Amino acid sequence: QVQLVESGGGLVEAGGSLRLSCAASGSSSSIIAMGWYRRAPGKERELVAQITIGLSPAYADSVKGRFTISRDNAKSTVYLQMNSLKPEDTAVYYCHVRSPLIAPVDYWGQGTQVTVSS
Repeated sequence: QVQLVESGGGLVEAGGSLRLSCAASGSSSSIIAMGWYRRAPGKERELVAQITIGLSPAYADSVKGRFTISRDNAKSTVYLQMNSLKPEDTAVYYCHVRSPLIAPVDYWGQGTQVTVSS
């Protein structure tokens, strides 16, 4: 089992920045992927960014060049640095973890609201 605690959402003006954090506990040493998804009002949930063991970070086209995902293995924490925020980035952001390698299970955080005003 993996437990996730997110922080860092909030209200920001367009062009501003926010940093999301997600700390994993429990069986965090067996995590194979950590990332962020988001769901905007009236839209499907979409992948924002993800770090998978052995692979380069992956980003949605809409956030490339503006968002950066990073992971602190010692703290079992994943971060999402969001710069040059746009109103269309407004959504609930969910931390996602996949663990373990054999018979993986998807774990989700509680979600944190990001609102970008124009």
